[in-house]
Parts: sequence; C-alpha cells; structure tokens
Amino acid sequence: MGVDFIENELSRLKEAGLYRRLRRVEGDQGPALVLDGREVINFSSNNYLGIANHPALGEAAKAAIDRYGCGTGASRLISGNMTLHEELESKIAEFKGTEAALVFNSGFQANTGVISTLVGEGDAVFSDTLNHASIIDGCRLSRAKAAVYAHLDMNQLEHELKQSQSVRRRLIVTESLFSMDGDEAPLADIVDLAERYGAMLMADEAHATGVYEPNGAGLVAKIGLGDRVLVQMGTLGKALGGFGAYVAGSKALRELLINRCRSFIFTTSLPPAVMAMAIAAIGLVEREPQRRQALRGNSAALRGGLAALGYALGGSRSQILPLIVGDAQQCMKLSQRLLDRGVFAQGIRPPTVPPGTSRLRITLMATHTDEQVDQALEIFKAAKD
Repeated sequence: MGVDFIENELSRLKEAGLYRRLRRVEGDQGPALVLDGREVINFSSNNYLGIANHPALGEAAKAAIDRYGCGTGASRLISGNMTLHEELESKIAEFKGTEAALVFNSGFQANTGVISTLVGEGDAVFSDTLNHASIIDGCRLSRAKAAVYAHLDMNQLEHELKQSQSVRRRLIVTESLFSMDGDEAPLADIVDLAERYGAMLMADEAHATGVYEPNGAGLVAKIGLGDRVLVQMGTLGKALGGFGAYVAGSKALRELLINRCRSFIFTTSLPPAVMAMAIAAIGLVEREPQRRQALRGNSAALRGGLAALGYALGGSRSQILPLIVGDAQQCMKLSQRLLDRGVFAQGIRPPTVPPGTSRLRITLMATHTDEQVDQALEIFKAAKD
C-alpha cells in the first residue's frame, strides 16, 4: 500500500505526456549516431564542436591512465589532489583570463555549491526565471531570499535590487547562453546593475564555453567583462567533449571554495583521464577556430531553412534552436515523426521548460555536413505536411 504512489505517479506522467524513457546510443557522439539500433542524424547533443571522439582527447586519456591510474582514491583535501588537477586549473585560468580556477565534478555540483557558499540566510539571490535547474536548486539550498526576475528583464532585476538594500550580501546569477532557448543574457547591462547596487555576479557559461570568439573562452570573454564578473562557471562536458566543470575567478574565490564549498569538499575528485582530456580539449579549441566558424555556419543554415518552412524558433542566434510547439504531447509526436524519418531532435517538456512551451531542442555541431543539414530540412518539411 505504501508504494502505490509510485505507480500512480507514473500513470499521471503518461497521461500528461510527461513520461520519459532512456534511449540507448551505440557508438560515438557524432553528427550521426546509432539510436536504439538505428542510424539517425543527431540534433540532440551538446558536443557542439564535435570533439568528444577526437583522437587527441583519447590519446591524452590513455596516457594519463598509464601514468596516474584510473581513479584518485579520495577528495582533493585528503589525498586526491593530483598534478593534473593543478595543471588543468592553470590551463583554465589562462583560457578564461582569470587569476585562478577550480574544477568540480559536474556543472550541477558547481552551481549548487558555489551559490550556497556565497550567500545564505540574511542574504538575497537574484535569478533569471529560465535559469538551469542547478541554479534554482543552488538558490534554494543557500537559504537566501530568492528573487526570480522575468527572462532578460533588466527593469525587474533593478526593481528587485532596489527592494533588497537592507540585506547582507546580494548575488545575481544568470546563464550567459541559455540552455533551452539559445539566447544570450545582456551581460553588460547585468554587470552595470551589479556594480551600481553592490551585488556579486555569477555567470553560468556551460553552453557558451568553447563556442565564442576570440578563443572559445565564452561570452564573458567575448564582450570583455572578465574582470567585472566575480564567478564564471562552465562545463568540460559540452563543447569541450569530456566531463566535469570549472569555476574561474580570483585567487581569493578559489581559496574560499576550497574551504567552504560542500560540493567540492565532500566528493572524490575527478579521475586523471577526465582531466587530461580537458587539457587536450582546451588546446584543441584554442588552435582550431575553424570549428567555431563551422558551428556558426551550420547553425545559420539550419535556422534559416527551418524559418523558411514556417517553424517558430524564438530569438536564438546560437547553436541551440528551440522549435516551440507548446503542448507536450504534440511536441513528442513531432519528435517521433522526425525520428521515424531519420532525424533525432529530442522533445523537451516541463519541468525542464515552463508549461505551454514544450519544444524540440535542436542543437548543431561543427561536424554536421551540408548534406546532413539539407537532408534534415527535407525531413522537417515532410514531418510538417
């Protein structure tokens, strides 16, 4: 009797069109992949630069295992702080143009840990309504007073900042490139507001790392705000093709996180192979700007083609194209029609996105060919008719 709610909840999810299942991917994460035993064009990967299967990353990982073994055996503050951790953090700081960096086991752990380290009871945190779940959970865990402002609404953000003059500390948190809508935060305006009202600023660069000029360091670096953003968080598992996350900022920030951040302190550290892959990936991103150029070209081609077919794509100008459907069940039906014809574009439903905004989250890769983009557009056309 006590577990009846499990079956009831599963039934409710199915009725609402919100039931999910795991799909099996065979082989590597390329522009085409074998999904549940069938080859399809892949528009559902965060492997934006197409380097998750690059030989340089594999070779680095193998060499690290040969030299350092497979695991670290402990947390960083016990005996798990290895040479490769420090080499990677120096590389990230150089890449991001900051004093220091600290690696985390995932972007989720970084966001929940950093936010709850910087603010707590008696403080205030300001979060864009479309921020990632890890930011939302970080705000909740911090126990700070949370003010959620409408997406990209600087007037509301300023209003909330004005209303919080009596709190001890204030922190603004935003994604720089939003993961589900593909649009950019007005970082220059947010920085100005943070400085005007004495607030700290944290930018989540998970989907921006690797894809922006001049060297792939992210949107903060592209617009020259590195010395005005307290915390830059990013991941090693999207455009950089591996796993893990980083926080880049001042040396003092790094020391505070080492001493106070629970999601850093109480976990076994990243294994050697993962760190070696990340070092190799950053070098590859810096040396090969043509990957970013190819990504932009593929994104523009598919975006233009889908718009010509009458699909609504929101305001994205990035490699993330949100094809808004609205209803969750209709969204999944369209995703299945595309899959039946050979295109994998995953439907995204609540709670990942707000109710009534279910969409196909279409993501491009630098390694998609012109033929694959053209073929996909024909399939999108057929799926709509």
